[in-house]
Amino acid sequence: MKLTVAYHGGARYDITSGRHRVITDQPVEDGGHDAGMSPVELFVGSVASCVGYFVGQFCARHEISREGLSVEAEWETAEGPHRVGTIALVIHLPHRLSPDIKERLLKVAHACTVHQSLAVAPNLSIKLNPHTHPLAQPSEGKVPL
Repeated sequence: MKLTVAYHGGARYDITSGRHRVITDQPVEDGGHDAGMSPVELFVGSVASCVGYFVGQFCARHEISREGLSVEAEWETAEGPHRVGTIALVIHLPHRLSPDIKERLLKVAHACTVHQSLAVAPNLSIKLNPHTHPLAQPSEGKVPL
């Protein structure tokens, strides 16, 4: 799987995956134009939407209406290193559920792919220009800048 992030001026970066595009930007007070969610909002939204999807699938399997299903997310940052430190999700489903179904639904919510990717952190590598251009090769005896 692959996607691309491209700079579009200021603090805006567009994410393209197949036919889909998401704009990320920073709020005006942080130097952006507020043209889209910040990467952190997108990150938290990814967790919340994944939980929503898994809960929705559970509801469909158990013939529970998904009408009115929503997931609220709140988060706080932490330091050392600077990151999202806590995420609190609240699933809203306007239907009465038995205690057994509630327990099973919460188990499914915790099993969503994005949540599990945070619980068991993925291997992440970051490289700079891994494919060097032939003209970028240093000349013999010269040190690149």
